[in-house]
Amino acid sequence: MILEKRRGYGRAYKTGMSQLTGDIIVTGDGDATYPFDKIHEYVQLLIDENLDFITTDRFAELKKGSMTLTHRFGNITLATVLRVLFFMNIRDSQSGMWIFKKEALDKIQLLENFNNGMPFSEEIKIEMFTTKGVKTREIPSTLSAREGEIKLESFKDGWKNLKFLFKKRVAL
Repeated sequence: MILEKRRGYGRAYKTGMSQLTGDIIVTGDGDATYPFDKIHEYVQLLIDENLDFITTDRFAELKKGSMTLTHRFGNITLATVLRVLFFMNIRDSQSGMWIFKKEALDKIQLLENFNNGMPFSEEIKIEMFTTKGVKTREIPSTLSAREGEIKLESFKDGWKNLKFLFKKRVAL
């Protein structure tokens, strides 16, 4: 088990990813919202299509109670801004379920340079989808109703993500 005492969604991913030992990595929140029963299919797709990185599109099948109207609006807004600013064809910029080859991390910016907060999710997609030589795809998936407490602060986190997108675009 890897423990990260410092706070932050991105910080947790950065610490975990820096200690990965497998060749293929699957990520997702532990709140029963992502279809972990389909991991074998997603990994097989990664292998069959010789992809480096897959992200999932939760909007393909939103189960009842999985996303409030406010969260849906925020997610659609962030994805639209990402598409416009970075010329990426992604419907779900906030999905936390990714399947990727560990070696893909060597092709993008250093993990330590990634955002420590919620923008990490959109930043890894920006890096993977805009880096030459990285083969990527977004695939349809599902999102089920959450089990447990919601830690997301909708407006605050959404605003941080939106500001991040503009700062990242200017920095490129």
